[in-house]
Amino acid sequence: MISKKNVIIAASLFAVLLFGFWYFLFRGTENYKVKLPVLSSVKPFEATTQDGIAFNPEFIKDKIYIANFFFTTCPGICPIMNNNVKEVYETFKGNDSIKFLSFTCQPEVDSVPLLKHYADSMQANPTQWQFLTGNKVALYNLARVSYLIDDPKNNVGTIDDQFLHSQFLALVDRQGRVRGVYDGLKPSEMKDLKDDINILFKE
Repeated sequence: MISKKNVIIAASLFAVLLFGFWYFLFRGTENYKVKLPVLSSVKPFEATTQDGIAFNPEFIKDKIYIANFFFTTCPGICPIMNNNVKEVYETFKGNDSIKFLSFTCQPEVDSVPLLKHYADSMQANPTQWQFLTGNKVALYNLARVSYLIDDPKNNVGTIDDQFLHSQFLALVDRQGRVRGVYDGLKPSEMKDLKDDINILFKE
């Protein structure tokens, strides 16, 4: 009969062997780390900041960043979404490795002074959080094709017939690749976003 002591010894030996196998299999690799999928690549774009300055790509060069779309007079989802973005911003405030880009989806209304007023109301430091405007066609294509936060099928008729109203955020890595899309109205997804930002920090 196998004694209880021998069973414990055998189980302990098995555990040691299993750990050793795992260690030598993954040692020197990053296979054990969580990998976020690559969803798309962000195409080059031009914009204007809340300070009326042409957006400099250096702002996001080799940076992780979050992108979202809103409009300043939105009474519904935008204030909730941007307050959630602000909470994420506050978590990483002062960390130069991560930036925040909030694009207007109503550039014909959201002038530079309006964006500046909105940015100030959010207490956004322009060295880390930019509010951007630009050409409506380019902005909508950016949201749909690069950031994947609006269905391209919403592109109906002329640009004047279109309106972008999305609560989704895109997480972009240092190589300009979208690695996640999150619902900006859900606290649980904002937690996921923070966790995923920390994953990208380690890549």
